[in-house]
Amino acid sequence: MLKHSLQFKLSQKLSPQQIQLMKLIQLPTQAFEQRLVEEMNENPALEGGKEESEFEDEFEKEEFDDYEEDEFDRIDAEDINIDEYLSNDETPEYKLQSNNYSDDDDDREMPFAAPVTFHQDLINQLNTFILSDDDKDIAEFLVGSIDDMGYIRRTIQDIVDDLAFTQGIYTDEKNVERVLNIVHELEPSGVGARDLQECLLLQLKHKTPTEYVDLAIAILEEQFDAFTKKHYDKLLHKYGVSQEQLKKAIEEIEKLNPKPGGAFAGNNKMVEHVVPDFTIRIAEGELELLLNGRNAPELHVSKDYQDMLRTYKDSRDKSSAQKDAVQFIKQKLDSAKWFIDAIKQRQETLYVTMNAIMHYQQEFFLEGDETKLKPMILKDIADLIGLDISTVSRVANSKYVETPYGTKLIKEFFSEAMKNDQGEDVSTLEIKKILKNVIAEEDKRKPLPDDQLAEILKEKGYPIARRTIAKYRELLDIPVARMRKKM
Repeated sequence: MLKHSLQFKLSQKLSPQQIQLMKLIQLPTQAFEQRLVEEMNENPALEGGKEESEFEDEFEKEEFDDYEEDEFDRIDAEDINIDEYLSNDETPEYKLQSNNYSDDDDDREMPFAAPVTFHQDLINQLNTFILSDDDKDIAEFLVGSIDDMGYIRRTIQDIVDDLAFTQGIYTDEKNVERVLNIVHELEPSGVGARDLQECLLLQLKHKTPTEYVDLAIAILEEQFDAFTKKHYDKLLHKYGVSQEQLKKAIEEIEKLNPKPGGAFAGNNKMVEHVVPDFTIRIAEGELELLLNGRNAPELHVSKDYQDMLRTYKDSRDKSSAQKDAVQFIKQKLDSAKWFIDAIKQRQETLYVTMNAIMHYQQEFFLEGDETKLKPMILKDIADLIGLDISTVSRVANSKYVETPYGTKLIKEFFSEAMKNDQGEDVSTLEIKKILKNVIAEEDKRKPLPDDQLAEILKEKGYPIARRTIAKYRELLDIPVARMRKKM
């Protein structure tokens, strides 16, 4: 017996323009500015700045209906209605409110010197050494094997093989080790190490010898495992020193840099400079929200393209080439009009979303106390402003807000709710803040394990399981009790 069933599936397909709008909303200020430059380079009908149009009223209601229909075989008369393209686009009247945009104090062109890369700096240092041609080739190959953190993560035998197969340099491990010792003389100290132990020892051996430096070297060479596991009692017994002496030696080690390449100012990785997308100020006890002015560019349709339309309109003799040109103009004008409208929608979406977040977390923004942050999920804000959760997520995940208490990523204000001992909903952010404070105030000679931390938070009114404490501690990048122990 055959069964027939009819299945209805409701699906919504986003148009290419809707997808582009979502991408625009997701962009933070700096990326948005770059996207704006790209659009203006690609579309000559789109121009920046204010411009008075002499055509604003002249073609207010005129259409291309004075000509024979066959002259528009590839052009819809309604699509090239002058009204659509010349009425208001040249005047950027789409700002939400005149005081919603902060002055861009940093909108100046800053000159940047071309940085020397980390590896090029090492090569430059090598050039100050007197080396044979073979040693120089090996040294440069070793420098090329150093990663961005300053380490050589390969065995000497692998390097010997690679020198032979890729460089035609035939040598042995002993010779490469000898040249590696030369590389170890380069700055920053510790560069070219093959592991953390060697990296720290290289740095200590470059220091002026003292009682505590010598003890630190001995610990790293002989008891590295005990040191990393903070078995201080074993170290005291092994070296027969006082707690104060051991503490001073450990302080020498803690001053060292475990990632010497990462500290190089000219490293290949750029340091991200955060540009706040919003600013929240407190004026006479009230919150004030400003959208970064760089998100509100003034755009208009090119006057030259308007002239082209009028020329075509006034012309009685319309060639095929002219029709092709007008079709091109139409496409560019449509694109420019859409982009201007998309920017308007982006501004409105950003402002409305952040405004809702600001008022939802009003207590925090007025006082700066993280324990005042309320539980807040994306749906809470989406319901308030009538937008999709995905849209709110795009704003929250990529935007920063400057507050009186520092610049923060907006998504950091979102958190789940948990119940306290009174049955009230509290933010997981509040619990993390309290946990962080408890750990900060603990006796570092006897750090609190997770089960004791759970008991303390329970006493404070937050009944949380030990495994949840461990989860929050890891999210806060706080190590286990044993690793927090200090002398």
